[in-house]
Amino acid sequence: MDRRTGRNLRGVEHPDRDEPDDRAHGEGDDDGLDEAGFRTPLPPDDRLWRHPSELDLPMRLREPMRRRGPGVGRVVTSWSTAAVAGLLGAVLAIGVVASTGMLRDEPPIRETVVREMVAPAFAPSSRAGQDSDEAVVRIAADAGPAVVRIEVLGDQDGSGSGVLFRDDGHVLTNAHVVDEADRIMVVLSDGSSFDAELVGSDGITDIAVVKVSRTAPFPSAVIGTAANLAVGQPTIAIGSPLGLIGGSSVTTGVVSALGREVDSREGPPLLDMIQTDAAIAPGSSGGALLDMNGTVIGITTAIAVSQVGAEGLGFAVPIDLATRVGAQIISGGKAVHVWLGIEGRDLDAARAADAGLKGGAEVTDVVRRSPAADAQVAKGDVIVALDGQQVRSMAGLVIALRSRSPGDVIVLTVIRDGQAVDLEAALE
Repeated sequence: MDRRTGRNLRGVEHPDRDEPDDRAHGEGDDDGLDEAGFRTPLPPDDRLWRHPSELDLPMRLREPMRRRGPGVGRVVTSWSTAAVAGLLGAVLAIGVVASTGMLRDEPPIRETVVREMVAPAFAPSSRAGQDSDEAVVRIAADAGPAVVRIEVLGDQDGSGSGVLFRDDGHVLTNAHVVDEADRIMVVLSDGSSFDAELVGSDGITDIAVVKVSRTAPFPSAVIGTAANLAVGQPTIAIGSPLGLIGGSSVTTGVVSALGREVDSREGPPLLDMIQTDAAIAPGSSGGALLDMNGTVIGITTAIAVSQVGAEGLGFAVPIDLATRVGAQIISGGKAVHVWLGIEGRDLDAARAADAGLKGGAEVTDVVRRSPAADAQVAKGDVIVALDGQQVRSMAGLVIALRSRSPGDVIVLTVIRDGQAVDLEAALE
């Protein structure tokens, strides 16, 4: 299989608005036009304005007025008032221009816009059927322009998908989509294509960022959160399957499971994945998984396959992790992962039951001169909490550490000789 169109996993495979307003301009009403195409003015009595030549004034007063005379005080006063108002307006305009820095030679600094969910864009429909269908149509129309197709040229050409998550042209996608690419092209929803450069990628989370080389702004997706997802919650997937021309494809489904660990033949396992039954075909890797509020909750990255083909299950990286990694890549060129310095495994279910535990991460080795070693973590300890947050597995420990930064001091609760012990570790 083309590595760009699908990253092989153990039983899993990686799949990969402003349109111009072309409304026709209707012809105007030609009533009142003379043969030359000019409109005949209304009679003076039907207009609010008068030309001086239409006023019943002596000829000498129809010249540019330099003095007041009988019967023209109102006209002269109006002109003088307009002149003063115009002068004041010009002074105020100059003041505004100067205060905003527009009199300087350098162009104004443009701020990058990231559309994050503050309030639901749409209220989740409480009725099935037509209301739900209309919501999907509305969400697809709003979010579709922010989902792009990524064409990769190199030793092996391929295609994938991406999500514009900033209006300055930064695109979130999967690392396996753009790995070893000689040239990257981004195709927008309106069919226009532009060269893009790889800003950086992170194989641990399978997240990469590319930057479109075109003047901003771009349509950008509304970024939500995966923190409060529930199994059974409706989802919408938007991507560019199989590199098909003509815009993105939209599929619907539900959140099938949360916290999935997906093994990979080409790298470390992907942790804390969102599982969905919304169809994700090869080429949709890097696309958007949205909720019914129209906000992005994940970056689609893999599909489950067996010997008979796709099993109708897709997986997505939680958007909270994807955007955090993306921001690190943009600021420093790479993702930063904290280091604790242990090796471990999930606590055996039988031993957990004997100890009255719901799970834990059993330490099998401690790296010398590591944060864990300095904190006196020992082989055989079972980590059951991090800063009071329950830990039920090694994957759970890794996920909990992802929200920390180098230099953070954490408290590990370990079970040692049947007793709970709190240990402080400074992460590196």
